[in-house]
Amino acid sequence: MQVDEELAARFEAERGQLRAVAYRMLGSPEAAEDAVQEAWLRLGRVDAGEVANLGGWLRTVVTRICLDVLRTRRTRREDPTGMQQLDEVPGTGAGPADTAVLADSVSRALLVVLDTLTPAERVAFVLHDMFAVPFDQIAPIVSRSPVAAKKLASRARQKVQGTPAVPADELARQRRVVAAFLAAARAGDLAGILAVLAPDVVRRADPAALAPGAAAVVRGAQQVARGTVALAGRSRQAELVLLDGRIGAIVAPGGRLRFALAFDVDGDLITGYEVIADPDRLARLDLAVLD
Repeated sequence: MQVDEELAARFEAERGQLRAVAYRMLGSPEAAEDAVQEAWLRLGRVDAGEVANLGGWLRTVVTRICLDVLRTRRTRREDPTGMQQLDEVPGTGAGPADTAVLADSVSRALLVVLDTLTPAERVAFVLHDMFAVPFDQIAPIVSRSPVAAKKLASRARQKVQGTPAVPADELARQRRVVAAFLAAARAGDLAGILAVLAPDVVRRADPAALAPGAAAVVRGAQQVARGTVALAGRSRQAELVLLDGRIGAIVAPGGRLRFALAFDVDGDLITGYEVIADPDRLARLDLAVLD
């Protein structure tokens, strides 16, 4: 394909937003780049001079590509990163620094929650709530009326935000305690961890979360705290979430859920927590993003 320099320059001006849209749709920097590259290939098959709004046209094309990937992924239950590599435009692929910036642009917790939405809900929510695209432009992409597209986004928003199972002041207290625990755990601060653990705290863990030879149940603040310090690396990847209506945490490297931590908090102390790693249990969790 003969690359028109002016068209390539116009495409490059849109690339950043296109990758941002695709990343929020697909949850993988690599898959996002693939979607953008496919949009470039499709642009080469049309008369660009007939495209009045190139940015809007490209965003629509990228979104439709992502929607197809999401539907295929949902049908085949594929790994979200498993999108086939497409031909790249010479000199325009994303480098490691670009990929790192893109991966840091959205919280891992949000990516995990977005994965619980239907493809149409995800498209409507991402386009409207994150990129302010009007519903009359979203509607034809998801094959719905503007009113129906608005309902999709509203339903998705409710899932993303969740519904607390406790009053606001109790939720805030849980958040302070669990945040303090995670901060101390990330720093390997034994005293800081002990400060928020009840003396008779109990930690339970699914077998898949355990190191070889580790106990599934650990009792007592000292034992739990020492075990937490030993797993400081894992704690550094933990993010707070709303888990079944209460404050919890997840470990989701690359936006892929690996562990969830469900806490029992009494006053200013953690009386117990469970490390959930079984895939079936993880799939049944009601996760939402905290403000």
